[in-house]
Amino acid sequence: MNQDFRDEPARRSFLADMAKLAAAGVVAGWTPLYQIAAHAQSAGATPPGFPADVPLYKQAFQNWSGEVAVQDVWTAAPRSADDVVAIVNWARANGYRVRPRGYMHNWSPLTLDPGAGAANVVLLDTTKSLTTVSVDTSARPARVTAQTGVSLESLLATLEQYGLGLIAAPAPGDITLGGALAIDAHGTAVPATGETLQPGHSYGSLSNLVVALTAVVFDSARQQYALRRFERNDPEIGAFLAHLGMAFVVDVTLIAGPNQRLRCQSFVDIPASELFAPAGTAGRTISSLLDRSGRIEAIWFPFTSAPWLKVWTPTPSKPLLSRTVTQPYNYPFSDSISQSISDLVKRIVIGGEASLTPLFGQTQFAVTAAGLALTLSADLWGWSRTVLQYIRPTTLRVTANGYAVLARRADVQRVIGEFVQFYQNRIDAYKARNEYPINGPVEIRITGLDQPADVGAAAVAPTLSALTPRPDHPEWDVAVWFDILTLPGTPGADRFYREIEQWMLANYTGSYAMLRPEWSKGWGYTDTAAWQDGTMLSVTIPRLYRDGQSTTSNWDAARATLARYDPQRIFRAPLHDRLMP
Repeated sequence: MNQDFRDEPARRSFLADMAKLAAAGVVAGWTPLYQIAAHAQSAGATPPGFPADVPLYKQAFQNWSGEVAVQDVWTAAPRSADDVVAIVNWARANGYRVRPRGYMHNWSPLTLDPGAGAANVVLLDTTKSLTTVSVDTSARPARVTAQTGVSLESLLATLEQYGLGLIAAPAPGDITLGGALAIDAHGTAVPATGETLQPGHSYGSLSNLVVALTAVVFDSARQQYALRRFERNDPEIGAFLAHLGMAFVVDVTLIAGPNQRLRCQSFVDIPASELFAPAGTAGRTISSLLDRSGRIEAIWFPFTSAPWLKVWTPTPSKPLLSRTVTQPYNYPFSDSISQSISDLVKRIVIGGEASLTPLFGQTQFAVTAAGLALTLSADLWGWSRTVLQYIRPTTLRVTANGYAVLARRADVQRVIGEFVQFYQNRIDAYKARNEYPINGPVEIRITGLDQPADVGAAAVAPTLSALTPRPDHPEWDVAVWFDILTLPGTPGADRFYREIEQWMLANYTGSYAMLRPEWSKGWGYTDTAAWQDGTMLSVTIPRLYRDGQSTTSNWDAARATLARYDPQRIFRAPLHDRLMP
C-alpha cells in the first residue's frame, strides 16, 4: 500500500490540529502573506478585462480568530480612489463583487463567508496605498482627513504630532480606519465626575467623529459608480457612518480634540465580588471608578477571583510613582504566548482535556499579574495613544461574542451585576456537567453614545451604530460592552453563547435598557454557529434599530439608502444578504 495514502487520515488530523493551534496563535500557521501574481501560471484564469494598470494577485484571507480562512482570493492593490472606482465599474460589468480588505482584525464574516468561498470576488487591499493623512489645525475644532487604508496606530501617531488625540480608541493598532468606521469601533470612556467634553472629542464610537466622507456610489444619471462626498448634515450619511461593509468609503474627515495625558493603572487585587457587586453596594465598584476616572476595562479570566482591571485617569502632570511611556504596546507579557499557556492550549485544543480550563484561566491571570510587576507596567503615564493601544497581532487569538447594553449611567452597576451573576451561574452549571465551553476572559468596557451634537447642531446620527441614541429614551446615555472570549472550536461554546444572548435580550428591555450586537464580534447564535439564527437576523436585529427611531433614521432607511447607492449589491457579503435581503 502507498505510504502516503495509508497515512492520509493521520495527515488530515495533524493538519486540522495545526490549523486550530495556528488560529489561536500558538504555532505559526499559513498566513495571508504570500502572493501569486495574476500572470503567474499557478494563478489560474485572470478575471476577464480587469483594469490592466492595477496590481492584481491571488492571496490568502484569514480573519483574526482564524475561523474565516480562504486561500487564493483575487486581491488588488488600488493606488488611488479613481482606481477603486474603475475596479467597481469593471465588477458591475463582469458580475463580480468587490470588498475592501484591511488588516483582517475582525471576527464576523463581513468580508468573506467561510462556507461560500471567494468565487467572483475581488478584495481591494487598502493598506498598500490608500493611507494618506492630512491635519488641519486651523479649523475649530481641528480636523484630520485620511484615506481609509491607514491604520489606527499610524493615524493616532500623526495626530499626536499636532497635539491632538482621541478620548478613547480600540486597543489594537492594526485596524484600518475604514474597517473601524464600518463597525463603529470604540474604546472605553464616559465623563468622570466634573469632567467636561472638550471640542473635537466624543465619548461615543469613532464613527461619531466623522464630519464628511467620500464613498463609491452608483450614479443613476450616469449609470455608473462614481465618487460622492457626503457631509455630516446630509440625511443620507447616516447609513455610511457605520455601514457594516455594505459600502466602500475611500476617505473621511474627522474632528480631533486636544491630546490628553493619561495615567493607566492596573489592579489585580480587587475581588470580582466587590468590583461587580449589586447596585448600591459600597466599595471599589465599577460605578465608583467611573465617577472617579471615567475610563475602565475589566478583563476577568475564567475561574479566577479578581479581574485585570485597567483604570485610565486624565492626569496632566506625571504622578510620582508612574512610569512614563512614549510608545504604545506596553504589556510585553501579553504580546506573546508563554510556554505554560502554550502547553495548556495544546492540551485543551488537541488533547481534549477541557477539565484543564480552570487551570488555564488561573495561569493566564498569574502570567498577567507577574508580568505587570516584572515589567513595571502597573502604573503608566503618557499621551493618550501610548496607554490606549496595547494589543499586538502576536497575542493569543480567540473568538468572541459581543454586545452593547444601552442604559442610564446610574444603572451601570446593575447592568454589570446582573450579567455577572447570570454568567457565573451558567459557568457553574456547565462545570457541574464537566463541560467548559468558555476558556477565555469576560471583557467589560463602558462608553457614551454617538451623540450627533458632539459634531454639530445639524449632524446626523450613525444609523446602524450600536451606540446610536434612542430619541424616546434620552435618559439612556451610556453603553456597557460585554465580550466573552474562548479558543476557536471549543466544544459547546456556541450553545453557551446562545444562552447568554437570549438571556441578555430578555433581561435588558423595557424602560430599563436595550441590547444591540457588536458588529465585529459574534452574535445571532444557534446551538452550533454564530450569525445563523434566522429570527435574530431577520426580525430581532432590525427591530433593535427601528424601536424609538424616526422613519428617516432607522434600519429601513439605512437599508434603502445602501440599496439605492449599490443597486447591484457589489459590496455585499453573504451575511449582508441575509441581514438586509
